[in-house]
Amino acid sequence: MSSSVPPSVPPSRDALVTALRTAGCVFAEDEAGLILATARTPAEAAAMVERRVAGLPLELVVGWAEFRGLRIAVAPGVFVPRRRTEFLVEQALERAPRAAVVVDLCCGSGAVGAALAHALGDVELHASDIDPAAVRCARGNVAAVGGQVHQGDLFEALPVALRGRVGILAANVPYVPSDEIGLLPQEARDHEPLVALDGGTDGLDVLRRVAAEAPRWLAPGGCVLVETSRHQVPAAVEAFARTGLAARLAVSEERYAHVVTGVRQ
Repeated sequence: MSSSVPPSVPPSRDALVTALRTAGCVFAEDEAGLILATARTPAEAAAMVERRVAGLPLELVVGWAEFRGLRIAVAPGVFVPRRRTEFLVEQALERAPRAAVVVDLCCGSGAVGAALAHALGDVELHASDIDPAAVRCARGNVAAVGGQVHQGDLFEALPVALRGRVGILAANVPYVPSDEIGLLPQEARDHEPLVALDGGTDGLDVLRRVAAEAPRWLAPGGCVLVETSRHQVPAAVEAFARTGLAARLAVSEERYAHVVTGVRQ
């Protein structure tokens, strides 16, 4: 579908809104505003509208996503940070407001780690992901707050010297059951990596691996936090409790967010 905005003509806000609304964009007015604020030329604005009308997520169209007031750079093939995940950050800050060492596991764009470091101030931040595209994207976002990014499978990517020192271990693990991937919105199915979405048969494969290893990396009183779905909460809490962590659940009904926290005693 064409946006009908000639690239040589400065596109008006009304024209962009019409093109986006026709394509089914529910928040067409807001999206048009972001595109106009981001594009450097009329041709770039028109090209952005074309990509959005073709189904590319807005964040990938403009090249960034807002997360706790920060502008987080995102790139094709990288998981786009969800606003509901801000609740995980809030829970981490509430539980460990003086954490000195922060780890962002399964970091994707690095949004969670960047937000935590920005809020905490002078911290040692490490982020990791198994996906090379995510690592490339996260490096810029994490470097902006003085952190480091490592590539590898969960804890294998981290420096061994971090063991027993981590105050906040944020692990935004994939938790969609494999047979439910096809039910996700098209933007996620078509434009985000499967490794960032697929959590195995019941969605908790990666979460259980994190729960099993977390106690070795947490400092006394340190916490590990994961996001999960409502129906997965009992199994997630059990996974943490089985490894000796004190588990608790926090829920934000407004954001439909469920965060399970495990604390090393």
